[in-house]
Amino acid sequence: MSGLESSAWRMPAETEPQERTWMAWPVQWYPPDSDPDEMRGAWASVANAILDHGGQPVTMLVTQQEKAQAEKWVPRATITVVRHDDGWARDTGPTFVVDPEGARLGAVDWVFNAWGAQPWTRWAWDARVATAIAEQVDAEIIPSELVTEGGDIHTDGQGTFLVCETVKLDPYRNLGWTRERVEGVFEEIFGECKLIWLSRGLTADYSPYGTRGHIDIVATFTAPGQVLVHSQENKDHPDYEVSNRAVKLLSEATDFKGKPLTVTRVPAPARLTDDSGEWLDWSYINHVVCNDAIIACNFDDENDKQANDILQKAYQRDVHGIDARPLFERGGGAHCITQQQPLLR
Repeated sequence: MSGLESSAWRMPAETEPQERTWMAWPVQWYPPDSDPDEMRGAWASVANAILDHGGQPVTMLVTQQEKAQAEKWVPRATITVVRHDDGWARDTGPTFVVDPEGARLGAVDWVFNAWGAQPWTRWAWDARVATAIAEQVDAEIIPSELVTEGGDIHTDGQGTFLVCETVKLDPYRNLGWTRERVEGVFEEIFGECKLIWLSRGLTADYSPYGTRGHIDIVATFTAPGQVLVHSQENKDHPDYEVSNRAVKLLSEATDFKGKPLTVTRVPAPARLTDDSGEWLDWSYINHVVCNDAIIACNFDDENDKQANDILQKAYQRDVHGIDARPLFERGGGAHCITQQQPLLR
């Protein structure tokens, strides 16, 4: 089915009950000299953590060539063959929405062009993944002209959205667009709503494998009016200024209902650079919210426990950490490779 009904859809918060988690098994290996099994293992660690602790099933998209590998690494996931180019299901998959009664499932099909036509990747099949998933669950497909990805959309489920200007207004994504035009697209799909715009993302997210500013390593809602923000507390790191600006903006912002936000800082990992001296954008914000647990990005870092404790208090759910360093080396984290499907009433 396809179509668009103005004001008919609501994007549930990630804290609301979920039917399942969607993922896509990786098929491109990068950095180019990396071990494919390291990448497979990183994806498997997230899928298996959700299956072990999250309280919901995982459906894994696989190519025919990688089907046997996926079955080996994630034997309890539901395996479905869908041709795709990469493994970042948050960005290639649909943004699931529900009707006002929560009884009908919709799937927003944003235009996907690989994070602004990045030269190191391909995306012809990834651009079709959202529709492929929607058809499997009989969701109404909601087309959009906006080039964007799920990694740059966080919502409280009540009409407030966090987005980043360097993604939505990226000339390699949406040349010549304005904030007002983007907000108009959101209103066409979600009805009256409010977008809170951050000016930019974390520094390393503008590196070759970055997304140019995804919100999901910067800030997220844990409940209406409650926001967690990545806080780089070392003045030597350029994200010290970036995160302080984000905290200030969000602390002064109000949600769709006009209520101020309560902002909680989540300290960044203590390590600042990788082995080559490049700045890191390791972030605890990039976690996966499941029905029964939080799957957290950990980094064998002295701040892991403090971050996990903050997540546990914020969500009142068990926290299970996975080693996210192989994911971040490739440009993302656990949230980036997952997409939740809301549970219908």
